[in-house]
Amino acid sequence: MSEIALFYGIRITLIYHPQLPPHFHAHYADYKAAVNIVHGNVLKGNFPGRQLKLVLAWCELHRDELMQNWELAKMGKPLNRISPLV
Repeated sequence: MSEIALFYGIRITLIYHPQLPPHFHAHYADYKAAVNIVHGNVLKGNFPGRQLKLVLAWCELHRDELMQNWELAKMGKPLNRISPLV
């Protein structure tokens, strides 16, 4: 998985899976969640409430960049870093 952002101790990674909708992975301490890029909802896993709100806000702000990275991953190309939430 390629790290594309890091903020407030939350690591965001993305790897292409052809059988799944466009998504990214969020990691915080021992928590993991897969987040749907288009709909901004958790597909799998769980996350503490406050950190989940940060991740979903970041997703909404960077949806276009996330989709561009999804397409890059689909083609096997290097991903772009995305600005962290500040």
